[in-house]
Amino acid sequence: MLTAVLKDFNNLVLEDTLIPAPGFGEVVVRIKRCGFCATDYKAIKGIRRNVEFPFVPGHEAAGIIAAIGPGVVHFREGDEVICSPSGFCGACQHCRVGNHHYCEHAFTTGGDGPVDVWPGAFAEYMKTRESSLYHKPPAISFDSAALTEPLSGAWKGLIRHSEMQVGDDVVVIGVGGIGLLCLMVARAAGAGRLIAIDPSAYTRHNALALGATHVIDPSHEDAKTRVYEILPQGPDLVVEAAGAISAVKLMTELRRRGTRWNVFGITTDEKFELDGGLTHFLEGRMDASFGTTPLAMQKAIRLMESGLVDPGKIISHCFALQDIHQAVEVMGQPGRNKVMITL
Repeated sequence: MLTAVLKDFNNLVLEDTLIPAPGFGEVVVRIKRCGFCATDYKAIKGIRRNVEFPFVPGHEAAGIIAAIGPGVVHFREGDEVICSPSGFCGACQHCRVGNHHYCEHAFTTGGDGPVDVWPGAFAEYMKTRESSLYHKPPAISFDSAALTEPLSGAWKGLIRHSEMQVGDDVVVIGVGGIGLLCLMVARAAGAGRLIAIDPSAYTRHNALALGATHVIDPSHEDAKTRVYEILPQGPDLVVEAAGAISAVKLMTELRRRGTRWNVFGITTDEKFELDGGLTHFLEGRMDASFGTTPLAMQKAIRLMESGLVDPGKIISHCFALQDIHQAVEVMGQPGRNKVMITL
């Protein structure tokens, strides 16, 4: 099968590899679509260094079951499926209370976080466990299905962790792929005023098209001043979805008493400071969110199946697997949103 293998930072190679064989409880999926996440790009370019080579990236996948191993009972060959990159044991103390993304024996297919990393979906076939698969409803396209995991992360961050309420005034800092999904979830959940902050005119235009009530260009206006012009009482919830430390610092500046704020996008080890006394008396609540859980995946599927959110709307570019290097180039350029690898 054709596989994109990262041999070293900035050395992504297309090569023929063996199609994996499923073991007990495992399934091999013929990949149809795989989203190109910023996490994948950071690994390829060496921006994040917690990578062991060789590494097959790609963790936002959907496809068709090609083979099943012994012990698989809920899926058959030919089933259309959504793949979660998060694998879990189901028996440790974290799994028992629903925090599957904290699993002591976790693995990931092509993703980030666990020590145990399996080959991902920048390949024609990918092996995973049955417990990491979900049946794809017929009404959901493969494009949208492949984005179930990032959509589930947006639901988990805003609704599960930050407990967004109907009518909340929400600010999303950074409206690339994950930021737009956060914005779409906020809109579906009944946000009042919904402000998108991003220096890119392209992404601000997308934000308005997908439900933002206001957009702010922080490179040409003072973002805090503008937010408080729109929201004189300040925001109820601020979501950092940009992945930059500057966005985290802006988020802390936007707080008023009771503001909830979610450190969602940044994954690199960078530092920011807080005034202890001010933070105490503001009595806000800081949340963060990473990864996904079975509950979040099911909620994301429900959002798509009911027509409340269509993540396929954020796709701006599609590339065949053999054109993966062009996809890498586009990932590093402005004027793009979600990049999709098609097979």
